[in-house]
Amino acid sequence: MADDDLSPQDRAKRAVAYAAVERYVKPGMLLGLGTGSTMAWVVRAVADLVATGADIKGVPTSTRTRDQALELGVPLIGFDEFDQLDLVIDGADEVDHAGTMVKGGGAALLWERIVADSGTSFLCVADTSKLVDTLGAFPLPIEVVQFGWQATERAIRRFLVEQCYPEDVALVVRTTSSGEPLVTDSGNLIIDAHLQAIPDPFVLDRELVWIPGVVEHGLFSGICDRVLFADPDGAITVLETGDTPPARPSTTVRGRRQAAG
Repeated sequence: MADDDLSPQDRAKRAVAYAAVERYVKPGMLLGLGTGSTMAWVVRAVADLVATGADIKGVPTSTRTRDQALELGVPLIGFDEFDQLDLVIDGADEVDHAGTMVKGGGAALLWERIVADSGTSFLCVADTSKLVDTLGAFPLPIEVVQFGWQATERAIRRFLVEQCYPEDVALVVRTTSSGEPLVTDSGNLIIDAHLQAIPDPFVLDRELVWIPGVVEHGLFSGICDRVLFADPDGAITVLETGDTPPARPSTTVRGRRQAAG
């Protein structure tokens, strides 16, 4: 796609995607492939590498990524075919300087979390507009089961009030363009919490999943090893975040490495 057809932000997304694949993806790797507009460029870059004969296989985090990978010729494998992924690449809707991310704008946060926990290393790719000092301007996606979702929503609100968020904090069930509730690839709903600011992301990451009916949420802390950024001119910067402690215990290779550190 010609530069003239791309917005400045899209040029940055393309630049960071191709830089990530060039720097970190090697033949023989098993890759976790995230979801989102930046990841669409990553999948293209991986497909270009596969076309040269590189033996690379991927595990997608959504049906959207799966369909794109198959269309472009990227081989995919199932969870029954491996123990650990060599590298997981995914984007973020927001990321702070510690590598803590808000994810789930593409409604794939549950599958993204499962794939992330299956990798020995996690690389976040983003354009520079995604870097923030404090998370929360982007609504926090919370995936909930459909049964009794109204009760789950009330419980989420009570919990947030206990954490000193406003009583009238907006909790909005995400809908499709036709106005119907959006249903995730796992058959769940998304409630977007408009928190404005998340001063202590580790508490929310750890505690929100204990609410009955909450399947997962989009606050990812202590998961990212490094963030690769690009600006519209293609300048690449790297933020090393592997020392950030996780909010939850992990039995993965990466989780054990963090615990040992």
